[in-house]
Order: sequence, then C-alpha cells, then structure tokens
Amino acid sequence: MCLAIPGRIESITDPAPATRRGRVDFGGVVKEIHLVFVPEAEVGDYVLAHVGCAISRIDEEVAVRTLAELSGDAP
Repeated sequence: MCLAIPGRIESITDPAPATRRGRVDFGGVVKEIHLVFVPEAEVGDYVLAHVGCAISRIDEEVAVRTLAELSGDAP
C-alpha cells in the first residue's frame, strides 16, 4: 500500500522532459519533486505525489478537501 499526498505546483524548476522537476506546495510545506510522469501538469495544477514523484494530476476541489482532511480542518 502507498500514500500519495496532493500538492499544488508553484513553479517548474527543470523543464527538460527527462528530468522535469518543480516546486510543489503540500499545504504549507514546499518541496521540489519530479514531474516526469505528469508532462501535462503546469504551474497552478494539483498533483498527487508519492516518494518525491508526481504520479497524476487531480482536481483542485478534491485536492483542497483531501489536504483539509489530512490537517484535521475538515468539517
């Protein structure tokens, strides 16, 4: 079983297709992760990240709700 965390892409730091990376905000914690598996993702998009790699793009509403639940702020 794995855990993937949603985050919002703040910037693309390496646009080269084979090494694509970006700074991603995970509810206040910003990390640089690999974006190779989501070539369609752009700044402002939400992605699911697992072990330092974005594995898929996700809907903003789902991402925001999931981050609220993880932080204990969900109603």
